[in-house]
Amino acid sequence: PPPRPPYPSRGVQVVTTRQLRALGIAPHAAAAGAPAGSRYPELLPGIRLLHPGPATAEERLYAALLYTASRAATPGPAMITGLAALALHHFTATPPLTALEHVEVLVPRSRRLCSTGFLRVVRGPCLPIPEEIGGIPTAPVPRALADAVAEVPDTPTVLRLLTEAVRGAHCEAADILRELGRCGLTDRPQVADAMDAVLAQGRAMAEGRLYAMVRGHRLPEPLWNVALRLPGGTPLIEVDAYWPEQAVALDLDTTRERPAIAGPDARAAHRRSELERLGICLLRVSPDRLRTAPADQAAVVRTALIAAAEREPTGYVVVRPR
Repeated sequence: PPPRPPYPSRGVQVVTTRQLRALGIAPHAAAAGAPAGSRYPELLPGIRLLHPGPATAEERLYAALLYTASRAATPGPAMITGLAALALHHFTATPPLTALEHVEVLVPRSRRLCSTGFLRVVRGPCLPIPEEIGGIPTAPVPRALADAVAEVPDTPTVLRLLTEAVRGAHCEAADILRELGRCGLTDRPQVADAMDAVLAQGRAMAEGRLYAMVRGHRLPEPLWNVALRLPGGTPLIEVDAYWPEQAVALDLDTTRERPAIAGPDARAAHRRSELERLGICLLRVSPDRLRTAPADQAAVVRTALIAAAEREPTGYVVVRPR
């Protein structure tokens, strides 16, 4: 009988040549149900398929991971990345798994492993923690995007991939840009051209979540998108929401989405100090926290509004639309 594949259920029938030999089966033996004279098909060097006909998309993924593991002297991390990983994350802007010419596997930089067949090896100095999707170790979306973008030459495709990540709530724009920078991709023309659109998309999504948080948790309605100024016209700060009766301002913290901007922490500290002098409480809320824990952020805002009754009266400020 054919050997049992090393993966439970799901119909995956991929093994190594060594596993076949350990079971006393010659790799050239006929696969179950195959025509007389046929052999276990070789998907990658040393990796065999236990049935006749082409491998499924999932079997190609397992074959790539099995090949990577079989070439390691000691067990180490490896995960599907690039377009294949984005397809596993249910991106619609990627081709289906069955249409992909290559499967990319992310391994540590120290691994001595060469690309072969449909397997493309991607190396990294610091690997992320993989996500299990259908039992397959898969790179998180920001890293999978970076590895996919590295192989995409045109701006429209890069833009579709990056904006879908933000619009589909897979991750924040800051997460994407941070990973692109870590992989040295932000200077590529097709990436640079897409960055402004990705930031704008991320900002719009964060604002939508802020509106939903305020209304969904029945917070008092603030003044939206306003600029605070001193009576003489000196600008103080532009904020996303302001509760004038309680003197509480809320600002979406997107200062770290562009690492090239110098000194955002120092400027933020100065603004906070000036606002505190006027008796205004400034809350900084990250888009990521709005996405993952809106109830917690609503509780922070509610606490600040309640605590306003115990603060000294505020100095006079002028509020204008931003």
